[in-house]
Amino acid sequence: MNQNWLRRRWFDFRQGHSVYLIFMLTFANFILIFHRLLIERIEFLNEIFSELWVFVIVFIVIYIPASIIIGAWHRKTQLSVEADVIIRQNPLLAKILRTLLETQTNTISKEEINEMRDLLKRIEDGKGQ
Repeated sequence: MNQNWLRRRWFDFRQGHSVYLIFMLTFANFILIFHRLLIERIEFLNEIFSELWVFVIVFIVIYIPASIIIGAWHRKTQLSVEADVIIRQNPLLAKILRTLLETQTNTISKEEINEMRDLLKRIEDGKGQ
């Protein structure tokens, strides 16, 4: 079996697990633990949210807008910093940009141009490396 195929399946598994499945499980787990350890132990909160479904509805009505506001703040203030850090650590992007720069300044050989062209074609075709 192709090692690239296994690595792609491992990547797909981690993405599906961490981005979707575990997110929903931890969200539900957080609500249940929060209700059990806080709401049920504080008398006046327990009177208001004696039923779990009432707490879940109120929690979601407050939590989702708060998450959207925080997410928008993150996108506007922090995402550009994260993107800059990621870009600076990407050797393929560095190679592409160096090739473009050297092409513009005529300091690159035909072999390097063809090598880059072949690499980009393999990436486009889904063959990666």
